[in-house]
Amino acid sequence: MSKTILTVDDSKTMRDMLKLALNGAGHRVIQADDGMAGVEALAGAPRLDVIITDINMPRLDGFGFIDQVRKDPRHRATPILVLTTESDAAKKQRAREAGATGWIVKPFDPARLIAAVNRVSS
Repeated sequence: MSKTILTVDDSKTMRDMLKLALNGAGHRVIQADDGMAGVEALAGAPRLDVIITDINMPRLDGFGFIDQVRKDPRHRATPILVLTTESDAAKKQRAREAGATGWIVKPFDPARLIAAVNRVSS
């Protein structure tokens, strides 16, 4: 079943890789290049099934972005997967406390990413 997924990452290469993997699995992808653009995309977005966000971004980092998502009643329960090069336990805990659903370390395996998307949004 097709899902609508918002990806938030400041790396164009990573956004392209995410779009390729997610489109290949039949999903619709909305992209934002940092946390502020992600917040702006939320305002005009249809119902989202999953959000995938990086942590280290300019203007508004992933933690701030997750905080903003969780303040919006329409997206309070939307699953959020963090996709980052970070693997620090304290950062994982901080992301969980902010409202993240899961954590995936870059580089990602497309099949595992799709499996994680399906697991959190089924």
